[in-house]
Amino acid sequence: MNRRTHTCGELTSANISEKVSLNGWVNAVRFHGQVVFVDIRDRYGKTQIVYNQESFKGDFELVKKLSMEDVLSVMGVVQKRDKNAINPNIATGDVEVAISDHKILNEAAPLPFMITDRNSAEEDLRLKYRFLELRTNELQNNIEVRHRTYQAVRTFLSNNDFLEVETPVLMKSTPEGARDYLVPSRMHNGKFYALPQSPQMYKQLLMISGFDKYFQIVKCFRDEDLRADRQPEFTQIDIEMSFVVEDDVMGKCEELTRYIFKKVQNINLVKPFPKMTYDDAMSKYGTDCPDLRYDLLLNDFKSFSEKSEFKAFNSVECVKGIIVPGGANYSRKEIDNFTEHVKRYRAKGLAWMKADAGKLTGGISKFFNDDLQTEIRKNLNMNDGDILFIIGDDNKITQLSLGALRVAIARKEEYIETKEFKPVWITDFPMFEYSHEDKRYHSLQHPFTQPKSDDLEKLKVSPESIPSKQYDLIINGYEIAGGSIRIHNSKLQKTIFDILGIDKYEAKERFGFFIDALKYGTPPHGGIAFGFDRLVMLLAGTNNIRDVIAFPKTTSAMSLMDGAPSSVSNAQLKELGIQIKK
Repeated sequence: MNRRTHTCGELTSANISEKVSLNGWVNAVRFHGQVVFVDIRDRYGKTQIVYNQESFKGDFELVKKLSMEDVLSVMGVVQKRDKNAINPNIATGDVEVAISDHKILNEAAPLPFMITDRNSAEEDLRLKYRFLELRTNELQNNIEVRHRTYQAVRTFLSNNDFLEVETPVLMKSTPEGARDYLVPSRMHNGKFYALPQSPQMYKQLLMISGFDKYFQIVKCFRDEDLRADRQPEFTQIDIEMSFVVEDDVMGKCEELTRYIFKKVQNINLVKPFPKMTYDDAMSKYGTDCPDLRYDLLLNDFKSFSEKSEFKAFNSVECVKGIIVPGGANYSRKEIDNFTEHVKRYRAKGLAWMKADAGKLTGGISKFFNDDLQTEIRKNLNMNDGDILFIIGDDNKITQLSLGALRVAIARKEEYIETKEFKPVWITDFPMFEYSHEDKRYHSLQHPFTQPKSDDLEKLKVSPESIPSKQYDLIINGYEIAGGSIRIHNSKLQKTIFDILGIDKYEAKERFGFFIDALKYGTPPHGGIAFGFDRLVMLLAGTNNIRDVIAFPKTTSAMSLMDGAPSSVSNAQLKELGIQIKK
């Protein structure tokens, strides 16, 4: 191999007449009789090299056998391209290298898919050969965006007096929320470590330890159902601060987010980020992760349905509707598809009416007299050519199903501008959510979140009425970060455990070391965790976090490339004291 003098992305007209050495992969081959043009590629770019049978010192017949992804080491002289051969789309497009000598370092086997066309293969095949897919321009760019984001985070937080501290990867299992991934202990048979779902208790312990400002870019693990923006192992930016209130944490995280977007992609985000309460987000958008790039707001419709002869909505808690401009041209099949979509969110059906020639027609319009139709059109600003979709049910089902419909319509109508970024803080989340299935309360975030009230008696009597000091950062409909002010008082923490049905013994078993630590001078503190993969996903302009992770898992938590998870030998199981039951 010749030691390279330049990368494949840096030669320009300034290098003309220089003798250079390049190493890289064959990206394209073009045969023109006694001249062969090859694009050679590395991480930094592409350079056109030229083999001329008259000047090439090696075996020209071997040059004719070059194939895609062969690894080459070449030497030659930089020359100006012919005027009609200049490529303005690449940095090296003005020049080419006339090759005098080369070495084929490695021949590539026939490719399972074309490296130059990522879409030439299904995702499962690309994941099986991920090491090849990572050679594509798109993924190389994505991983570079990820790298620049890492550096921006560390630079900003380090310059703002945050200390980067590593927390344990093997920890005690304290299951809440998602299932833990468990790691059996060989030295302590029958006992298990857990991989962290989050370093939550450790970062609070660091505040108790007096470190004041902590951060970590950390791997977390959750054994949960997956989707496009989730992975069983994921990365988060973990932040914790002492002696702060909500605005302190949110303000610093706004600065960090603006810094990242500017530094990584030269994007200026709005200042300050708008804020919206949880109740407003659910009422207007049907989700606590609203995408503000388009309207389609949820409208209260119960006052109209109560005046109508449509009795199906009489006994329901909530009736809301969405007006779609120009939606009157939807076919019955399209409306039926929307109906099936909202049923996935437990809606019983989807009512509708179209505006035409000053009236409402079709669907349930016959149950609304002329005066009521006029009132609806006026109050909801409904114009001819629009369609109104309506759902009636309990609050949660109505909001969530219409929120899902809102997103589906926005995708269908291509309302979403992918290069636009609209952040919003969601605040005042409920502290608890009651599960009728379990017949007990659950924390909406985690049991260490502080309520927005010091009235312990009211908290005990009416837990659902007290909001929490939780805040989520949403950008373009994705939860980018979530955090809260933490409980720093052991008495309040015990009250929260009582409401959650965690008795004294269970609390000591699961969180004993942390509960004890709260007694020893815990400062008021709060923090947040950014979903690093989702953040990079937005910065890279994709909608799938697998596109920004070097070696991701599938939606069934499998690695198609190396076959994980896999079976292990009986000897390994015996050493760990584990028996597999089938």
